[in-house]
Amino acid sequence: MRIGIDLGGTNIKAGLVNDRLEIVKKMSIPTNAGRDVSEIMRDMAMLAIDVVREAGYTMDDVESIGIGSPGTCDSENGVLVYANNIKFFKAPMRAEIQKYINKPVYIDNDANCAAFGEYLVLENKPKIFALVTLGTGVGGGVVIDGHVFRGFNGTAPELGHTTLDMNGKPCNCGRVGCFEVYASASALISQTKEAIEKNPDSILAKTAEKEGKVSGRTAFVAEREGCEVGKAVADKYVEYLGVGLVNVINNFAPDVLCIGGGVCGEGARLLDPVKEYCAKHVYCPYVTQTEVRIAKLGNDAGIIGAAMLDE
Repeated sequence: MRIGIDLGGTNIKAGLVNDRLEIVKKMSIPTNAGRDVSEIMRDMAMLAIDVVREAGYTMDDVESIGIGSPGTCDSENGVLVYANNIKFFKAPMRAEIQKYINKPVYIDNDANCAAFGEYLVLENKPKIFALVTLGTGVGGGVVIDGHVFRGFNGTAPELGHTTLDMNGKPCNCGRVGCFEVYASASALISQTKEAIEKNPDSILAKTAEKEGKVSGRTAFVAEREGCEVGKAVADKYVEYLGVGLVNVINNFAPDVLCIGGGVCGEGARLLDPVKEYCAKHVYCPYVTQTEVRIAKLGNDAGIIGAAMLDE
């Protein structure tokens, strides 16, 4: 058995994972970000102990603990170098967890862990695998020959911070025109709100009112109800997503590229035009092309990938 921990700005999730990549037990607690590193690390360790106990096992059944964290990780030394949203700087995560649990502890970026988890559940393992996640931002990871690609300094790959428009919208990273400013779920929500403001009498506006909020699915729901404004928002979002994915394909040439996140619940409406865009715009159309799929594991990918870290 292995423990996977997904550290987020809002919640800490932990899961006990067996050798068939199944989560036997999963638990969650609030992160309460902003506290001292040692306090949050203690909560993580206690959560790991609790999830093992609640599943009916003991720490003797556990081989290792893996942690997926936002930010930049020094995986070799078990240190979270920097994570803005939880205010961590050079946090000795491995050492802190091992104060409470005498097991090997591995850490990596949360998007890298999600990519590794998605890679592991593929029946036929590709030589190069990429995952792009569409959430608050655009995250992602790359697995090459079964190993997570981190770059020489642990910062790679920041797929969400490739540029779509060098004169574009400002990004939280300090640059402008980043992939995530246009193709994250947050960006889609902003694009939908802008369309509603310009078209207050549209079906799109009525759909948002009926749902009580604007979400990543609002434009697609309105489109299905015959709304041309909703269709225009959805079409433009698909184009933004396609541009970013083509950048990933041109840079890494993965055998398989998965996209994940709640908006992927739109299924073929999202996937089919994205695949068509990628096939049309990749650098060389005369070779075998990357297979673009929707990810399988959803929110469990990070836990499973973290649990299976061993380097």
